[in-house]
Amino acid sequence: MDPLHAILERAREGSRLTEDDAQILFSAKGRDLWDVAAAADRVREERAGSVVTFVRNQNINVTNLCVNACGFCGYSKKPGDEGVYFYTKEQVQEKVKLARSRGVTEICTVSGLHPDFTAESYAAIYHWIREVFPEVHIHASNPMEVAYAARKSGISTKEVLRLMKSAGLRSLCGTAAEILVDDVRSIICPQKILSAEWERIIREAHGLGIPSTATIMYGHCESDRDRARHLGILRRIQDMTHGFTEFVPLSFIHMNTPIYKRGLARAGATGREDLLMVAVARLFLDNFRNIQVSWVKEGVKMAQVSLLAGANDLGGTMFEESISKGAGAVNTDYLDPVEMQRMAEDAGRTLRQRTTLYELL
Repeated sequence: MDPLHAILERAREGSRLTEDDAQILFSAKGRDLWDVAAAADRVREERAGSVVTFVRNQNINVTNLCVNACGFCGYSKKPGDEGVYFYTKEQVQEKVKLARSRGVTEICTVSGLHPDFTAESYAAIYHWIREVFPEVHIHASNPMEVAYAARKSGISTKEVLRLMKSAGLRSLCGTAAEILVDDVRSIICPQKILSAEWERIIREAHGLGIPSTATIMYGHCESDRDRARHLGILRRIQDMTHGFTEFVPLSFIHMNTPIYKRGLARAGATGREDLLMVAVARLFLDNFRNIQVSWVKEGVKMAQVSLLAGANDLGGTMFEESISKGAGAVNTDYLDPVEMQRMAEDAGRTLRQRTTLYELL
């Protein structure tokens, strides 16, 4: 038996895969790709069942002003740039009222690192949301924003998280992870926190009873080894905290990004890589129940195919999306649950609405 199929056999028997195993699986080509996908689909059925889930949510990106200049970002602006915006309290609350009228259960806010933001700025945004829609789940911020707020306010990251939680934060976005390998981060996002600080803040959040998502942003200049290392870090954290609600692979949108324009990144992941990221994650992340596929990043057709390769969740309705759109993605604003149902049923599965924390509605 060749090494790849020996790994799949061990996975079928319930053995924990190594990072070396994951690296081999990421290299699958030809018919081996379908063997990896089929193995992941079987594990998905055992671990998460046959239901495909989604959350009815709305994004509110409060500002695109940002002190950082990440190489993979086509969204952020500097003062004086064309297209700069910063929503006022009244504008945010109008969007929240619209979200309430649409029956959403989650509002997600992640924005640029505004030059004037402090920890209190983030808390204020959550208060604005709760004034209008007190029962909604606020899924917001990420470890980079927590670190930035701590630095600007002169307090610890744990104090920032406590402040955010008391202001209404229910779960933390596991974004700003990108690739948790500092050699790669030095190329794509040198101004962002290092991998160890991202991990520390995530563990602090989980310790305070704030669950989070887990993400990876792939398809730029990382290697299969880097992807495997990233998954290893996520699995180790989950072993310790059990605080991740889901894993969300985010395929690099390249068109308008500085690292692509400068020749430092390739033109995003291929379809083979997108499918393998879902499948290998399902096989490797044996302590995660939920693997989400991003229709925003991959499109609805690839998202549907990923449901046959280990994914069990289609993410959210969104209603408003700015960050992927800024990088060059199209059709990112809204996916109707009617279309989600068509996708799920055509794949032989059933669709159910869930909460942010995966309670079925």
